[in-house]
Amino acid sequence: MMKQGIPRLLCLVAGIVMIVQFFIPHPISEKIFSESLRWVRIISAFALVLGVRSITVHHGTRIIRKSSGWGYSLVALVAMVVTAVIGLFGGVDPHATALLPTSIGGFSFHLQVLYANLMVPLGATMFSILAFYMASAAYRSFRARNKEATVLLVAAFIVMIGMVPIGSAIWPKLPDIAQWLLNVPSMAAKRGILFGIALGSVATSLKIILGIERGWLGGGK
Repeated sequence: MMKQGIPRLLCLVAGIVMIVQFFIPHPISEKIFSESLRWVRIISAFALVLGVRSITVHHGTRIIRKSSGWGYSLVALVAMVVTAVIGLFGGVDPHATALLPTSIGGFSFHLQVLYANLMVPLGATMFSILAFYMASAAYRSFRARNKEATVLLVAAFIVMIGMVPIGSAIWPKLPDIAQWLLNVPSMAAKRGILFGIALGSVATSLKIILGIERGWLGGGK
């Protein structure tokens, strides 16, 4: 009982303090908020250690058992170790002094160089593959099965054609119509979704603060 009672009490107190601080911007509440941010940073540091341990155990187990795709786990662990070493001893700024040699051959031990030469190309590759996946998914989804699907199909076709140069060549007003579809009907639907997400977040937060939702404690009653 105590294992769940103390975390629930801390969650209740912290939640009430944060709510009061948001609606009552008093210097005392602002000081409490700034102090809470310091505690969050400290806890995040410990959470980072736990996260690294969890990733190491998970991928290490896959490598030891030679599970399907264990090579990817090996690449993930090596990349994590190399990135950590470069970040800790190589620094971030290529022009700053570092514990490791500034370069070996044409490679510099700096996170910015690693990011520019590995993460950016990998991100571009991933998004280029996603573009083809989205096109194929749109082809399978946009079928005029009923009136609503027909309206969605026509609107999507107008927006896609209106956003490319060929749209204005077909009809000069087509880009304006496509922009109106994005600014009015699409924005109205997007705001409705955001309202639903906001209300759901508030309801879930209140359930956690009041102890109704206990899944974050491990699913116990």
